[in-house]
Amino acid sequence: MKEFFKVTDLKQVLKYAADFPCVETEEIPLHETSGRILATEIVSDINLPDFMRSTMDGYAVRAQSTFGASEGTPAYLNLKGSVDMGTVPSFTVKAGEAAGIPTGGMLPDGTDSVVMVEHAEAIDDVTIEVYRSVAPGQHVIEVGEDIKKGEIILSVGRKLRSQETGLLAAFGKEFVKVYRRPVIGIISTGDEVVPITDIPVMGQIRDINTYTLSGLVKEAGGIPVSFGIVRDDFDDLFEKSSAALAQTDMVLISGGSSVGMRDFTTEVLSSLPDSGILAHGISISPGKPTILAKAGNKAFWGLPGHVVSAMVVFAIIVRPFIEQIGGLSPQHEKRPKLTAFLSRNISSAQGRVDFVRIRLIRKDGVLWAEPVLGKSGLINTMVKADGMIEIGINTEGLDKGTEVEVIAL
Repeated sequence: MKEFFKVTDLKQVLKYAADFPCVETEEIPLHETSGRILATEIVSDINLPDFMRSTMDGYAVRAQSTFGASEGTPAYLNLKGSVDMGTVPSFTVKAGEAAGIPTGGMLPDGTDSVVMVEHAEAIDDVTIEVYRSVAPGQHVIEVGEDIKKGEIILSVGRKLRSQETGLLAAFGKEFVKVYRRPVIGIISTGDEVVPITDIPVMGQIRDINTYTLSGLVKEAGGIPVSFGIVRDDFDDLFEKSSAALAQTDMVLISGGSSVGMRDFTTEVLSSLPDSGILAHGISISPGKPTILAKAGNKAFWGLPGHVVSAMVVFAIIVRPFIEQIGGLSPQHEKRPKLTAFLSRNISSAQGRVDFVRIRLIRKDGVLWAEPVLGKSGLINTMVKADGMIEIGINTEGLDKGTEVEVIAL
């Protein structure tokens, strides 16, 4: 008879992520970088901008020429010319002079500010009157005000969004070195599991986990590869696991992780070359019977067969491992934080971390977290949920009205 597993603390399991190396890098076109993880430090080779430019339509001036100007006593300035977009002005503006300038235009030599067009009026072809004074640097972007030459603009391990892509475009980065997307193998196990194209007979269930886990892998930045359904047979599972391990960067097996007479996951993982079990059982609920093994330099997971448990374990534990091998730096790990107030009392057992599904409801301008209760085999509870809340390992429960942090799903 098998012995019951000894659970490992959640924080200890998460620390194991640092033991797994990042995947290789690749160079890709700039337009394909959205959502990818930067694999090289980007240093500015120019000032941005590299010329003083106007932020308004108006007149480029020396600020001192406008001091004291008002509607009652306007300043009269001579028009020296006008600035064309995309060109370097060929003239210099002196005290008592001005030059017409469009938004984004380069300031002529001798000017340090811009009078908005709304605060000036042309008297004739060569003279304007200014009704409001400006300070040096007003309505102007200075040289290097955005980014200075030699500055580190993006560091390794940062996820690239549209704004980072735009920044790289500003520096002419046509190709960018990023970490390749980790390839994650997915295996479903169990004599009762059938393809979704089959009509289950009594005692059978469709293969939900392959599809939910595949979606979660994509959201985490990985590439899911399904290795199909494996029956409760040691040799078949070992063969499929070996194939998945050879072809991917990490493997997820769903089902067969608890203590049962026909559960072979632990034996298979222990039998793989250069392998060892790091954790069999984690102090969380749902998801306690999760297995983490290391085969060579790759993580191999035995996830619960119940779909809710598998999804919770993925969100809380597996995703950080995928992000780690995918190159995401902890300092750049940005998850939106949302707080709400608990809508009812909820109990919890000490000695484990409970993750409770919740739906968000706004009443009278207050955001409430309403628990979605249900067993770990009911996917409907995840469909209804907007997120989860965490109840700590030494907490017996939370009272109604407690402010809680919501983990978005």
